[in-house]
This record gives sequence, structure tokens and C-alpha cells, in this order.
Amino acid sequence: MIDTIASPTLWAVTIAGVLALFALDLALTRRPHEVTMREALGWSAFYLALPVLFGGWLVAAHGRQTGTEFYAGYLVEKTLSVDNLFVFMLLLAAFAVPSDRQQKVLLYGIAGALVLRGVFIALGAAALAAYDVVFLLFGAVLVLTGLRLLRDTVRGEEHGPDPDRMRVVRLARRLGLTPFAVVVVAVLATDLVFAVDSVPAVYGITGDPYLVFATNAFALLGLRALYFVLRGALAQLAHLGYGLAAILVFIGAKLGLHWAHGRWHGVPEIPTLHSLGVIVGILAVTVVTSLAARRSA
Repeated sequence: MIDTIASPTLWAVTIAGVLALFALDLALTRRPHEVTMREALGWSAFYLALPVLFGGWLVAAHGRQTGTEFYAGYLVEKTLSVDNLFVFMLLLAAFAVPSDRQQKVLLYGIAGALVLRGVFIALGAAALAAYDVVFLLFGAVLVLTGLRLLRDTVRGEEHGPDPDRMRVVRLARRLGLTPFAVVVVAVLATDLVFAVDSVPAVYGITGDPYLVFATNAFALLGLRALYFVLRGALAQLAHLGYGLAAILVFIGAKLGLHWAHGRWHGVPEIPTLHSLGVIVGILAVTVVTSLAARRSA
């Protein structure tokens, strides 16, 4: 049995809200144009305010624990989304997508990503309900991913995909898809790879599939605007890879402890509030050390 705060009505209202926000983004990108920093900052602030207010409603309606789980999960998803944006930048540059068409590519890619994440979340919830060892499996995936990211960061290797080596891109070209459709497929395929890490990461914070979906939806919906805000700033976060690796390994260990606690009650668990503190601390250290390294370079 899956524990969730959401009734069918709440699910319906949430999905309707996500669709309405997507329709708003679609209307905004109907006419291709160069996105200004002022426009990007305005919409980024809007999409940041939404989850803050939603989390406040969760605290009022369902208690502080639920609200804390949402905020921690959202922070993890948003942090991982920043890494997604770095890869999206490499993809759009590799495909030479014009600046005035980039937001439309991102929007369609995000729409597909929402659908894929929904499938992943449903499958993950079913697996966790049926087999508790899945917690251990998810934890192992996150730890291995974090260690691989740490290795690549130490070596100074870019972890962006090469479009010409992506099978899905080669297949799309053989099918005669337009260049616009091919780059959307590439963005979607890349997000599918990221979902393998991000969905288990949020399940490491909360076991409620509704909260997992909400954190993913809020993080993805704000990506289009955030992309244009961070397009130049990401290069300054030299230690981002170290921070993400540490967060993934930490959450992987948290999932492993949760599985072990179910078998042996003497094994401690990491409370959600403590997890939130660790994640915020890692992000703060990452930003401070990155800016310090930038100044001393």
C-alpha cells in the first residue's frame, strides 16, 4: 500500500494546474523571439514563487513534515535541473539552434520530460510498494552516479552527450524528421537519462508519489526561463559537479540506511529536516568555493 496525501481530486487539480502552466508557456513562445534577461528573471521569479507558496499550503494543510519533504525534494530536483541545463546548452550549441528558437525547443522537450517522469514515478512507486529492496537498488544507482560524476569532474571531462553518437538522433534523422524535431528528440532523450537519477533521488526524500510528481513538475516548468538566466552564469560554477556528486551520494546513502532500518531497527535513519540542512549546506559550499576559485583564477 502506497502512503500518499493526495486524493483523486487533488491529483486532478494538480495535473490541471500543470497543464494550464504549460499552456501559458506555449502561448508565450508562440512567436519566436530573443529572450531578454529581464523577461527570463521575471518568469524565473514567478516559477520560484509557485513552489514556495505550494509548500506553505502543504505545511498548513498536511503538517510540517510533509512541507519539509516537499521543499527538500524540490531543492534536490532544482539542483539536478541546473546540471540538466548545462547539458541542454551543449546540445543546443551542437545543433546550432538560433537564439530565438531555443525556448520553443526547451518547451517541447520539457513537455515530453513531464510525461516520461510521470511514467517513471508511477513505476517507481509500484516497485517500492512491492519490493523494499528497490530502496537499496535506488540508493546504489545514486551512489554510483555520484561517484562517476565526481570522477568526470576531477578529470575535467564534460558530461554532455555528442548528438552524432546518440542512437535516437540517428534514428530520427533516418526517419526524415525536421532539424527542429531532431533537436527536440535529443533534449527529450537526454532528460530520460537524467530521470534515471532524479526520480530515485526524490524518492530518497519522500515515499509519496504525489510529492515526487509535484517536485518534478515545479522543477521542470521553470527550466525554460532559468535556462536563459543561467546561460552565462553556469560557467562560473566550477565546483557544481562536486556539489551534485556529494548530494547524489548522500541521498543514495540515505536510501540504503532506510532499507537497512526496515530490516534491522537498530540502524539509524536520516530525518528529512536533517537532509534538507545537508543539501542546503552542500549547495552553499559549492557556490562559495566556485566564486572564490573564479576570483583567484
